[in-house]
Amino acid sequence: MIRVLLADDQPRIRSGFRALLDLEEDIEVVAEAADGKQALDLAREHLPDVALIDIQMPGVDGIEATRRIAADPALAGVHIVILTNYGLDEYILDALRAGAAGFLVKDIVPDDFLHAVRVAARGDALLAPSITRKLINRYITLPLTTGVGTGLEELTSREREAVVLVAQGLSNDEIA
Repeated sequence: MIRVLLADDQPRIRSGFRALLDLEEDIEVVAEAADGKQALDLAREHLPDVALIDIQMPGVDGIEATRRIAADPALAGVHIVILTNYGLDEYILDALRAGAAGFLVKDIVPDDFLHAVRVAARGDALLAPSITRKLINRYITLPLTTGVGTGLEELTSREREAVVLVAQGLSNDEIA
């Protein structure tokens, strides 16, 4: 049985997601929270497998709640999926950096939503297709790097020559 915590400040949103989850035999909603602090408290109390957390909530927002849950060793088994109306780049990256395993937009179709809950419960990462596209577009525009730089370009020609000689095994006296 997949145990789920729902955290959203809008009761209608919570009840809609709960109604969908309640139809599934392998999923149980163990708690509902209206803000991030309550989500953290209920996560500690119920130890869900998956926490579905909205970003914009009063008091402690979803990003901070995610950060706190992810940092708590007692909650290491909780897989956090951010549910939001906002697919903005800064939210995506902040959520993932905070420890979220997934990021979904609330207009997700029911079958995809249920699949996402199951994927998160397995410990796998997931992103809504529209979010994946944004991340791909962002990163394909970054300049290509060849890995760790050598730093040689910052050296003078004499310093580069000395590095080559050291690599060949010459002593300080021989290089001088």
